[in-house]
Amino acid sequence: MSAAVCCAAPVSTAISAYAALQAGADRQDAIEGGSAADIPARMLTAYKKAVQQIGRHAPRCRGMRWPILAAVAKIESNHAIGHTITASGDIHPRIYGVLLNGSGTGGNTTPFPDTDHGRWDGTATGERAVGPFQFLPSTWNTVGADANGDREADPHNADDAALGAAIYLCGDGRDLTRRAQLKAAIYQYNHSTAYLANVLGWVDKYSAAANDPGLSGVSGTVRTVIEAALAQRGVPYSWGGGSTTGPSYGICCSPSGKSGAHVKGFDCSGLTLYAFARAGVRLPRTAAAQAGVGRRIPARLGTGALTPGDLVFYAHVPGRDSTIYHVGIYLGHGQMINAARPGTVVRVDAVAAMSGYAGGARLL
Repeated sequence: MSAAVCCAAPVSTAISAYAALQAGADRQDAIEGGSAADIPARMLTAYKKAVQQIGRHAPRCRGMRWPILAAVAKIESNHAIGHTITASGDIHPRIYGVLLNGSGTGGNTTPFPDTDHGRWDGTATGERAVGPFQFLPSTWNTVGADANGDREADPHNADDAALGAAIYLCGDGRDLTRRAQLKAAIYQYNHSTAYLANVLGWVDKYSAAANDPGLSGVSGTVRTVIEAALAQRGVPYSWGGGSTTGPSYGICCSPSGKSGAHVKGFDCSGLTLYAFARAGVRLPRTAAAQAGVGRRIPARLGTGALTPGDLVFYAHVPGRDSTIYHVGIYLGHGQMINAARPGTVVRVDAVAAMSGYAGGARLL
């Protein structure tokens, strides 16, 4: 492993996420953005599946749309980003809120007695919210539904949880096309005007994204790669982190002395490795090695020669691929999806944000 390479080779509805944010958790980077592309593909599938199934469970409900579910899940769990979501929708590790014992931790001041003997929330000493939609077990008992066909309603399953949230928001036949009724549904989920405003903002952003995801003209495997990478926005940079299956703990240490051993996330080539694996393309682990895959686009042609989905390289000595230290994924319009350096998160940056442009590579 060369020190010149930024991306290391790996060694084999109660107090919810929103309340944690209000209590001071530093998650601003993780909640910025606004297109559908910041939603992991499997979670977006769950939201859309819930919309398709809601008619069987709440036939009088009108206007349920995936942006509504996505907006709630964005605030409650950031779409379970950082967790593994299986093909059947199971989320690992499970997502738990704080123990609601009235201690004040995470903003809870009212104790909630145990109702599920720890079945869903892992503790019989009290209640805590669970899953990507942060249901109390007592609430889940009334709205839980099986959406993935395994004959169990599990709040830790993306499909089941999304359908349960749709049922809860629909209430007794709400018409969610009416703003007042949509507001009532969201307020019921969390009795906070700040929460209501936050979720409504995301509803509007995702609704706009549903009409124009910003990837018009990009299709097939290229779109798969870009959406997979964009879905990781907000995931921390981790030196040596990232694999074909998602974010992982990294190693020590970067050239600046930063360790990724205790950070679950991606470095630059870990992100590209993951995104291209979603399209069935296997890449080497380091940025310099990835420059040897596909058709090289020389730096002398300028960034105008890049098309969405191309790898973008940076070198200490442009023209010498052995000195390549960084890689991103070209998004178009002079921007790339980037895991830049320790202390940042996966984000969209200008191609010019990194120094030593060394051209690109076209794999698709």
